[in-house]
Amino acid sequence: MLLRSITFIAPKRGIGIRGVHDFIRGPTPGGTYKVPLNNPKIIGVYSSRGSREYQEDAAVVGSLQLPSSELQTTLRKLKTPVEWEPASAGSEFLAGQVAAFGIFDGHGGKEVSTYLKENLFQQIESVTSSDIPDLVEWTKERHAGYFKRWRGGALSRWTRFASNGQKPAEGDSMTLEERLTTAFLSADKVVLEDIEKSKRCGSTASVVLLHSLDEPAQPYWAAKKLSLTVAHCGDTRALLCHQPTGQVIPLTEKHHAESRVEASRLRRMGAELLVSDSFGESRWMGVVENTRGFGDGEWKPSGVTVEPEVTTRVIDGHEHSYLILLTDGLTSLLSDQELVDLIRHSFDPTRAAKTIVHFAEDLGASDNCTAVVVPLHGWGHVGGEDTTKERREWRRRRFGEMNTRMQRM
Repeated sequence: MLLRSITFIAPKRGIGIRGVHDFIRGPTPGGTYKVPLNNPKIIGVYSSRGSREYQEDAAVVGSLQLPSSELQTTLRKLKTPVEWEPASAGSEFLAGQVAAFGIFDGHGGKEVSTYLKENLFQQIESVTSSDIPDLVEWTKERHAGYFKRWRGGALSRWTRFASNGQKPAEGDSMTLEERLTTAFLSADKVVLEDIEKSKRCGSTASVVLLHSLDEPAQPYWAAKKLSLTVAHCGDTRALLCHQPTGQVIPLTEKHHAESRVEASRLRRMGAELLVSDSFGESRWMGVVENTRGFGDGEWKPSGVTVEPEVTTRVIDGHEHSYLILLTDGLTSLLSDQELVDLIRHSFDPTRAAKTIVHFAEDLGASDNCTAVVVPLHGWGHVGGEDTTKERREWRRRRFGEMNTRMQRM
């Protein structure tokens, strides 16, 4: 039996904490208008359980309110600094409005991915810099091992390990990288303390934040200029389609032990911990495929971390057609370019998400599969050629022939 949809869920509201919104506001001459994010014409989400007994994938969409000072600080600290004034957004609400999209791929059970779907966005909104010192100390003491020499990573300037020249001045704002890293660590602390199975149960995560830099600020799908931030751990995938050429722009990299980023980080733990399994796939300690993720408490002392890889870039909205978030049930079967090409002629994001998942099913997908399709300003006008069409159709025919042959045996 296939699970055919994932419901858009606004994270649970806590006492004294703002709730994550399920709508986006845009400016009008006399105020603002509101568009619900659970409209299937706005965002497409589709899922299949495959042949697995349980659905361990999860996805969530929401709108966050973040301090505009943090958004401004983040832009100023880019390699090529970008100047943006919150007052130009039209209102304090529009200046801090950030569209958020998350996809989670659980393993060992659905408990961790479900917790993240229901709570991570609220954590992103509510964490503060004052949470960081205790959170870093808890992580060091809880995990020891790899974390004995850890100094907070992206959060180090807020800890006791910061040098005098590194310490923040009074009134300094966090950056988005610091906020997201704090939220991931905070959520992982809850997972490890409150979910009994979390020693060997966990989840990957990819979160994408879109923030309009227009004057006044427009909803992300109409914005001419956007700040795009990705916080990622594991092997879930975020892809961007370049409108003029139709070429894929990967926004994430797999966090496997042999990957470029992770090999460098884990090298000090000893190469002998990287073991190939019976299928020839490399696994950390012969067990762990993803070396970054939530949960998996048993392997945290050996270098598995929830610290996200965070990147921020500024893009022209009209030069990008859509954003796609995917679990590895899809990316293990289809290349990045195939995934982008599959929906280049789509006009409905929900139908586009279904197209991706159904094609994977045609290729015999057995794992849980989830796709989130987010239209941007260039939606419906993808340029260039569909360079993977013939290969996709050959693969589908080939699998069909093999399947027919198997049935005859």
